[in-house]
Amino acid sequence: MKAMILAAGRGERMRPLTDNCPKPLLTVNGLPLIVHHIKNLVAAGIKDIVINHAWLGQKIVDYLGCGQQFSANISYSEEPVALETAGGIIKALPMLVEHEDDVFMVINGDIYCDFNLKQLPRLGEEFNAHLLLVNNPEHNPKGDFQLVEGVLTNPKNNHHETYTFSGIALYRKSFFKQDAATQESTLLQPVQEQQLIQPLAPMLRAGAEQGKVSASLMTNAWTDVGTPERLAKLNTI
Repeated sequence: MKAMILAAGRGERMRPLTDNCPKPLLTVNGLPLIVHHIKNLVAAGIKDIVINHAWLGQKIVDYLGCGQQFSANISYSEEPVALETAGGIIKALPMLVEHEDDVFMVINGDIYCDFNLKQLPRLGEEFNAHLLLVNNPEHNPKGDFQLVEGVLTNPKNNHHETYTFSGIALYRKSFFKQDAATQESTLLQPVQEQQLIQPLAPMLRAGAEQGKVSASLMTNAWTDVGTPERLAKLNTI
């Protein structure tokens, strides 16, 4: 299985820290966020890694190189402008999968967690994606989704707890070909053929509505490193 680390975002909320440093290279306990992910992936036996980049992306390439220092094989998907999460994944699909049913992993480059990726669940044949959810953090008290008997659902009632998407997921290529999701997604700007700015959230909601996404709850330490304050707090632990 291959993995993709999302690293193309500008990190507006992290300014001024990200004015001259791409967000995934901000450090936690002396190591860049993205290096924590690479080490975790390699420890789990996932050595083929694709990293997308846009804002200050060359600094990421210069720092990580081909990945040899981490015993990894790193390839890069360069974006002339950040294509949003789904757009970036779709652009990188030829680097991630060969066959329609191939499963690959995606992890946000701007989160920090101590989840052992060896414990990733298996993606069931009846699903085309599996999300790892976490208990709602202070900055997202209403959560994103509900979890009903292992299946991701959109919040509809108060009978089930809501949870937050951790930014870690397994996907099949077919997930990104959902007609309903494509119609619901926001198409902001064409960049070039088959490279479009496209957010992931509408596709996840559409997949949940169709019952095609499974999920599980991750109880490990997890932080969405979205502000300088959260980064500073993380470095005190």
